[in-house]
Amino acid sequence: MVALADYASDERTARVMLSMMAEPADRTVGRLLRREGAVETLRLLDTGGSMLGVRAEEAAILHHTAQQFAARGSLGDDLAGVLDGSYTPLIPGDAHWPVSVDALGDRAPYVLWAKGATSFLAARQETRVTITGSRASTSYGDHVAGELAHDASHAEQIVVSGGAYGIDGAAHRAALSSGGQTIAVMAGGPNRLYPAGHRDMLEQVGDVGLLMSEMPPGSAPTRHRFLARGRLLAALSSATVIVEAGARSGSQHVAREAHALGRGVGAVPGPVTSAASTGTHLLLSEGTAAIVTGHHDLAILTSDRRRQAPARTTGLSTARDFDAVDQNLPGRSL
Repeated sequence: MVALADYASDERTARVMLSMMAEPADRTVGRLLRREGAVETLRLLDTGGSMLGVRAEEAAILHHTAQQFAARGSLGDDLAGVLDGSYTPLIPGDAHWPVSVDALGDRAPYVLWAKGATSFLAARQETRVTITGSRASTSYGDHVAGELAHDASHAEQIVVSGGAYGIDGAAHRAALSSGGQTIAVMAGGPNRLYPAGHRDMLEQVGDVGLLMSEMPPGSAPTRHRFLARGRLLAALSSATVIVEAGARSGSQHVAREAHALGRGVGAVPGPVTSAASTGTHLLLSEGTAAIVTGHHDLAILTSDRRRQAPARTTGLSTARDFDAVDQNLPGRSL
């Protein structure tokens, strides 16, 4: 059988192969990667060698996954395909690698696939702000998201969001129309533009801003990948603002990830009669988020350097958390 290490003699190629083989935010892979480096991690997964600190059942699962991956008759062609130059694979140590995502520890991305202005990722963390929220937004929410993104753009901040319908789209469009800078983080591969109705907008982001994903080209968005994407939206920026969110919204997951990282978190209050504001009111009442009523509040969140990231983050794992993310999947509303 072909050895995976035969295809990857350098750190970049090995990380690319890991992104093709393993799901994002895998703590075991991440732990090995930080300790052993990508080439040795790939060899250990391929051979099933002893993995210090990895339970036998976890090692067996990873070894089986690696064997299946190695058995692909088209592995060489697949690898050449994702490395055809259409997208830039960034890894730690690259000039444009966003060091802010390193705070994710064992859940840090193996590689980031990018199209466009990768220099946005090299900017200081304080210059990036994540604006996200409900897919089923109201006109009020779209207006507020647009105003926040417009003002952030004029303050020379980079607007980060997930490209989805609703609040995400309103934030991206406002940044683009203001001549500002924006980053769209995809849950699938960077060439799997989702949702399809935002293809034109997302292509524009890739042309004048930055389109990025931790999934290699060709990868489909899945429930787990939407969940994993939330931690990137939180880690990329110094502050995250949730404009509208339902009671079980996946946007609350992004806010809690940002809070766990010690980043600024804000939420926009809305009418008490609006289901679209239930999630933001919950974040405010539990103390996860501060009230945001305009860019002045956002500026305070962005510039507050008293916040310190915790030594480690546990992420989300409860049934309630996964149910919340399920609301972000195709065919579901927030």
